[in-house]
Amino acid sequence: MIASNTDTTAPQGFADACVAVRTLLRFAGYDPDQPVIRDTPDRVARALADMTAGYREDPRVYLERVFPEQGADGMVVVSGIRFASLCEHHMLPFSGTATVGYVPRDGRLLGLSKLPRLVGVFARRLQVQERLTAQIARTIHEDLPAEGAACVVSATHTCVSVRGVTQPHAVTMTRAWAGSFRDDPEARLEFLGRAESTPDW
Repeated sequence: MIASNTDTTAPQGFADACVAVRTLLRFAGYDPDQPVIRDTPDRVARALADMTAGYREDPRVYLERVFPEQGADGMVVVSGIRFASLCEHHMLPFSGTATVGYVPRDGRLLGLSKLPRLVGVFARRLQVQERLTAQIARTIHEDLPAEGAACVVSATHTCVSVRGVTQPHAVTMTRAWAGSFRDDPEARLEFLGRAESTPDW
């Protein structure tokens, strides 16, 4: 799981968030003044601040430092990137793995840690999986920039597993293409082949 690199101090509005959690506890039929959960509002507010820390980060920061490598024009793929996010519809967690790839432009190569960090910034926001997938690919393509970028995300959603249809084993898969991947079916097939052949360590 990708760790947040943001300040963990209480953000603006923290006190209001704690009051809101107390209201939610009462709504659920729970007395927020019981000693055993006296600190729960504080914990919940801090957890939410951590899980939405991506709003206080600029993902482009991780695309600024590159390693020029003459002739480097082959596809770069990083798979098995684990993430956790919050569904914007129910504010319940969803988590899974992302595979991210790009084709360098002018030999501009990223450090291998930068793609997981980029995923982490977008994941630590209120999200829908389709948008998360598209944001990752589009940002790499436009802001690195790269000839093309691709992203595949596979995730399980708590809002599907514990409520509504209650399907705990349902997996949602999304794909996004940008640049050369959008126009080149062979590049898409190569990327998907690498993504599917990745061992599950």
